[in-house]
Amino acid sequence: MFRTLLTSSRFAPLFWTQFLSALSDSFVKNALVVLILYEIGSTEGATLVTLAGAVLIAPFFILSGVGGQLADRFDKAAMAERIKRAEIPVAVVAAAGFAIGSITMLFVALALYGAFAALFGPIKYGILPVHLAESELPAGNALVEGATFTAILAGTIAGTLAAGNDGSAWLIAVSVVGLSVLCWLAATRIPPTGEAAPELVIDRNPWTSTTALLTDLRSDPRIWTGALIQAWFWLVGAIALSLLPTLVKELIGGTEGVIAACLLVFTVGIAWGSLLAARASKTRPN
Repeated sequence: MFRTLLTSSRFAPLFWTQFLSALSDSFVKNALVVLILYEIGSTEGATLVTLAGAVLIAPFFILSGVGGQLADRFDKAAMAERIKRAEIPVAVVAAAGFAIGSITMLFVALALYGAFAALFGPIKYGILPVHLAESELPAGNALVEGATFTAILAGTIAGTLAAGNDGSAWLIAVSVVGLSVLCWLAATRIPPTGEAAPELVIDRNPWTSTTALLTDLRSDPRIWTGALIQAWFWLVGAIALSLLPTLVKELIGGTEGVIAACLLVFTVGIAWGSLLAARASKTRPN
């Protein structure tokens, strides 16, 4: 089933959109981390590295409710294309930050990447049940999850090693913009989904939209428990990924290559676990 989905026009464009999106986010974040730790080497390096992870993740707390409403109100494929098109100027800002070595510009770009990722999250998972049969959903979810962490792995290694090489700033800048354009092109191929709730009024207040989202989750104990499990998984992963580069450098004196190797083990385990979970479900959505 995995091979069938990866060659299907119903699923493949979404898969590659998510893969390239996560690859770009991870590449920028980890290149920035290495730039802070090994090139700038300031006394606040560890704090800035942790802040980089927080800046990328924080928009999910604020914008996920709005993102879910946008996914219901408008055609999900059209929204995905618009979001990925809007990310191209953000990639240009990130590229400029790498080219001139501006930490401020890179943090601004990272925050914007996080904001667009928060809006895209509900859209990508909302597309799956529209274009896939129920029996295909476990495999589709596993492939999206696997694509996410495979991309994080690739972006982590590429960003870590690229930022560790002298004179690579322009190569990084070109790569960032190129990935963004490829991601947008993939998004243009996602089949239309139609509007799930065309009469829905978008609540643009992040606080009330998020509160409403959490209230809906708590109304169903099964969904609420699943959400808590998922949240715990991302909390542990975010902490581990944020602390690891600093610990490797400060405690064991590791180089950029050691950081990449440690993250490799972590990320491969998650991607492999996603595929095992899909097989264990035996085509039944759990």
